[in-house]
Amino acid sequence: MDRLTNTIRPYAWGSTTAIAELVGAEPTGEPQAEMWMGAHPGAPSRTERGALNEVIDADPEHELGKEAVAKFGPRLPFLLKLLAAGAPLSLQVHPNLAQAKEGYAEEERRGVPIDAAHRNYKDANHKPELICALTPFDGLCGFRDPAETAALLEGLGVDSLKPYVDLLRAHPEEAALREVLTAVLTADPEQMAETVDEVTAAARRLGGAYTAYAGIAHHYPGDPGVIAAMLLNHVQLQPGEALFLGAGVPHAYLEGLGVEIMANSDNVLRCGLTPKHVDVPELLRIVRFEAADPGVLRPEASPDGEEVYDTPIDEFRLSRFVLPEGAAPHDLTAATPQILLCTAGSVRAGELALAPGESAFVPAGEKAEVSGVGTVFRATVVA
Repeated sequence: MDRLTNTIRPYAWGSTTAIAELVGAEPTGEPQAEMWMGAHPGAPSRTERGALNEVIDADPEHELGKEAVAKFGPRLPFLLKLLAAGAPLSLQVHPNLAQAKEGYAEEERRGVPIDAAHRNYKDANHKPELICALTPFDGLCGFRDPAETAALLEGLGVDSLKPYVDLLRAHPEEAALREVLTAVLTADPEQMAETVDEVTAAARRLGGAYTAYAGIAHHYPGDPGVIAAMLLNHVQLQPGEALFLGAGVPHAYLEGLGVEIMANSDNVLRCGLTPKHVDVPELLRIVRFEAADPGVLRPEASPDGEEVYDTPIDEFRLSRFVLPEGAAPHDLTAATPQILLCTAGSVRAGELALAPGESAFVPAGEKAEVSGVGTVFRATVVA
């Protein structure tokens, strides 16, 4: 078992206090957005044996197990994060596996540099993800029912929104959502900025269901993503609740601290709330235009005390143990690789003492036992 030393990414939307408070450190005054735990080459965790990606590359079958290597290849198939949003992230969507392979191959064929600002596909993998709230957590996930969105937009009393309201009420669901999102993202930038300014003023005045969108507009004035965000379900997670975000589902995180796990990919198509490249035609090819309940997940408890967040993919499996005083140790030994993350209390993972924010990598087949008083998240795969 290896103690991990992890990189904190200072993205501008990051909270200046949340991660510091979790780990018991003084805030630096700078944003701390994500702590990465895993073997992603962009910021691999470090162990006493070296960078985790290099440790795995040296002997994949020993570190990951034969079953995981056979199923996912010789790389850790997931990335675990602490995510601390102090401001909204970009509105975005991820491709499915076939779309990622096709998009990556096409950009490679056209010779688009991998680090080009307008490149969509950094790799040939999909990027399903799960966010589990550690604090109250606000986000947007999936399309709201078009009739409900029409009523929400109409309630603002902004004349320039009327064409969108009419479209949402006049068309079948898929066509309505597609036409409105297309119209928002392809509108004249100056006219759209004026509309967003009017929407912002109305949202601030009305409050209630509009409060979240006024907050988004505060961070992204004039951005068409403010209107696009109003097409989506606003979700407020309580600690311990989670969201699974599959391919084609538009989403954005707004505020809060959570544990995030995802397939090891960088593929993101943006819809707004960002100064970065927005490829509207490719985005419209990827988005699933269907209204759906965001599907808040609550963990399912097993007899041994493991609380599992059930998802339909195999690249990752997230669970947690809430360890009370006097509880017997839990044997987590498995034939798959694991990362253990403490988020509360004081726990032991094998011989390692873990405080909040500390983590460990457990190679496949290595004995893993957790004990103490606190909360431990367990990330592994389904092989």
